[in-house]
Amino acid sequence: MTTIHCLGSGLVGSFVIKELLSEGMKINVVDIEKKTYHIKHDLVTIHVKDAYTYCQEITNTNDLFINMLPGSLGHKVTKLLVSKGKNIVDLSFSENTPEVLHKSAMKSGAKVLWDVGIAPGFSNMLISYAARIGEGIVNAEVRVGGNPIETDEKWSYMAPFSPNDVIAEYTRPARIIKDRKICILPALSEIHKINVKQRGIMEAFLTDGLRSLLYTIPANDMNEYTVRWPGHIQKFIEERNAGILDLEELIKKWKFDAKRKEFTWMEIKVECNNGEKMSWTIYDEGMNGDSSMARTTGLVTSSCIKQWLRDENLISEGVHPPESLSNEVIFNVLQTLRDEGVIIEGPDIRF
Repeated sequence: MTTIHCLGSGLVGSFVIKELLSEGMKINVVDIEKKTYHIKHDLVTIHVKDAYTYCQEITNTNDLFINMLPGSLGHKVTKLLVSKGKNIVDLSFSENTPEVLHKSAMKSGAKVLWDVGIAPGFSNMLISYAARIGEGIVNAEVRVGGNPIETDEKWSYMAPFSPNDVIAEYTRPARIIKDRKICILPALSEIHKINVKQRGIMEAFLTDGLRSLLYTIPANDMNEYTVRWPGHIQKFIEERNAGILDLEELIKKWKFDAKRKEFTWMEIKVECNNGEKMSWTIYDEGMNGDSSMARTTGLVTSSCIKQWLRDENLISEGVHPPESLSNEVIFNVLQTLRDEGVIIEGPDIRF
């Protein structure tokens, strides 16, 4: 019997674990802090332990590891698991992306599917699908953000995942495609206003979210923008430039408040080589006590995991980004989101 090892049980991790209970498999939850996980179930065993140490001790070969650890720790653990030839779904948002481990994975027999969240993840899948249907693409734009529904006089924001990873988004230079070349621009540049249908005027700015798309889908131009309420990012820039930005204080101020209503919104626009234009918008406000970011991210992750459990040949040995998944898998992910009440406007997936 395959055992699923869930590394990390924060907002997204807890949701993924809950979704995987339907598979009827044993689940080991590994978290340095037991208090972060609240679901009790006969199939679940909680290990209050450092994830790296835990993975060092694992000897079973057929298990599946779901890496939902933050940033650099996530990459460190994936590297270890690859060396041991494991099957891994990597949801950690590390600056060091796992494609650098491809040769090691081929040597050890490891299989890695990475960045299968909402963005990166579902955004990559839709752009990849458009490229297949449209005989390649001319340009693509992704705009995405999770935000509180009501603004305030401070940051008008709370972090729906690790605040440290959010800060990394704000400080990491943004890599984009311009004139068919990879260009590096300052993070937070190209600030512009957009209209979010359900919420009104917001702001978008460049962040380093394309990741694997920089190398897998040829295009003339491709960009990814993070979306926030007007004034949020300007406040960050002004405090940073004045030397008064306290990152430790930000982590406290941006702590997620489950009682505060919030939403996740994403827009993908693609212009194809055959002249066809495709666009999708995704919107969710959370449900049944689960945040919108946990739902939209976790439903994509859990759908990919369930499909892999049912088809061991979903991916081959090596390291694979979300855009490598088939149209059928992408269709199933989209349908899962819709079935769970996430609003998706745009063309259906054909396969």
